[in-house]
Amino acid sequence: MTELIIAADHVLEGFGPDGTPILHRDAAILVRDGKVAAIGSADDIRRAQPAAPVIGGAGRVVVPGFVNAHHHVGLTPFQLGSPDHPLELWFASRLALRDVDLRLDTLYSAFEMLASGVTTVQHLHSRAAGGPDQVVAAGCKVMDAYREVGMRASYSMALRDQNRLVYEDDAVFTAGLPEALKPAMAAYFERFTIPLADQLAIFEALRQSGACDGRIAVQVAPANLHWLSDAALEASADLSRRHDLPIHMHVLETPYQKEYAARRTGGSAIAYLDRFGLVGPRFTVGHGVWMSEADIELCAHSGAHVCHNCSSNFRLKSGIAPVNRFLAQGIPVAIGIDEAGINEDRDMLQEMRLVLRAHREPGIDAPHPTSAQVMRMATEHGAATTPFAGRIGRLSPGFEADLVMFDWGGVTWPYQDETTPLVDVLVHRARTAAVKTVMVAGEILFADGAFTRISREAVLEEIAAALSRPRTAQELERIELSRAVLPHVRRFYDGWLAGEPAEPFYRPNAVR
Repeated sequence: MTELIIAADHVLEGFGPDGTPILHRDAAILVRDGKVAAIGSADDIRRAQPAAPVIGGAGRVVVPGFVNAHHHVGLTPFQLGSPDHPLELWFASRLALRDVDLRLDTLYSAFEMLASGVTTVQHLHSRAAGGPDQVVAAGCKVMDAYREVGMRASYSMALRDQNRLVYEDDAVFTAGLPEALKPAMAAYFERFTIPLADQLAIFEALRQSGACDGRIAVQVAPANLHWLSDAALEASADLSRRHDLPIHMHVLETPYQKEYAARRTGGSAIAYLDRFGLVGPRFTVGHGVWMSEADIELCAHSGAHVCHNCSSNFRLKSGIAPVNRFLAQGIPVAIGIDEAGINEDRDMLQEMRLVLRAHREPGIDAPHPTSAQVMRMATEHGAATTPFAGRIGRLSPGFEADLVMFDWGGVTWPYQDETTPLVDVLVHRARTAAVKTVMVAGEILFADGAFTRISREAVLEEIAAALSRPRTAQELERIELSRAVLPHVRRFYDGWLAGEPAEPFYRPNAVR
């Protein structure tokens, strides 16, 4: 049995049923074998456990570890050569990205997340090339990287069985391209085409790989309505039911996706997903920018969650999610940094401020999120979207000792009015420089600006060396493919948002 006492001027335990912060002053947390054993007066806990070592103390504030509830890659697409196009064009632009070793890539963003207080990440692996063995190996490499750095991670390999570039069948889109472009496009699609049955087997193999690790879990992640046949939607619902796992799915991220849903289903994407039993307490809507009032009500009544990806929505011209409507309907909202934050990094503190300020609607009495609501999004509500729900997101007894310790002087220097609520000050003013210690399962992973398990500098040197080499022949071919196909992708969406009639292009249950 190992014990540790964490002392602080203030400890944020979590939030009450009405959303009020539960704050302990002159407090301490007793950590026993990686979990919170007790929380209360620092003097009382020290007297009860006089032999336990103590960290923290005066001038420190402790909060639950943050959850980045929607994450994809390490080095950002912008770093690797893809500018911030609108989402539908961005898919084509990203064909040109350089290949990066998955271990190094995962560690790169893990360092950024940990340094801003993120202790748990929901890693949504969008795609990996090759057959089932190669895809499983890719997933295991990502999970192993999180094990190496010590973070808690919910991993998924996205289920995806159609429409891999535009919102149309791959073969149909390829057939409409110039003859000279068809072979390269068809070859690209072939690299990422795996039968649905094999994808389900991949899920089971990855689930077993994460089954014996308390910090790693695997969950269900059907990619998006346009990327999934009805058979894949049914399979996703079945996986969630059989394994009692949460589902995280990109839905209604852009107006083009809303239009796609209308063409395919005659109505709403959310209502259509509900027919398959997907929408419920285990379901998280990733983005949800273009949800209607009826969609919001359906999610509220079913107990579904929403993950808000504010930076991504701005950067990819997706729109502004109706977060105030989500909150008004009582929908638990999480925060995801997605591919990268507004500052081209994974700074959760910055993302929280962006969420706080992006939804301040005009008008004296107009709605807006409070600091406490935003802090709850980054902790308890983010936790609820993962397989770790009920174990993380709070610092109540029995929960995992995943936490962030701030140097309060670093947050407030040179002055902060003492009547301002503590949570407001944290959300408005905390920067990564004030993050003193980050702990997962009672283990310190980041302290005083340094990582305890692995050298960030060494990893960055490896990345720099790898990407300083000339591009491979395959990378050069993808650059040419991206440049050549981008105008055709743009042309595909002409008229989609202008109310022009369109021929139906979706065949239900078409699995390729």
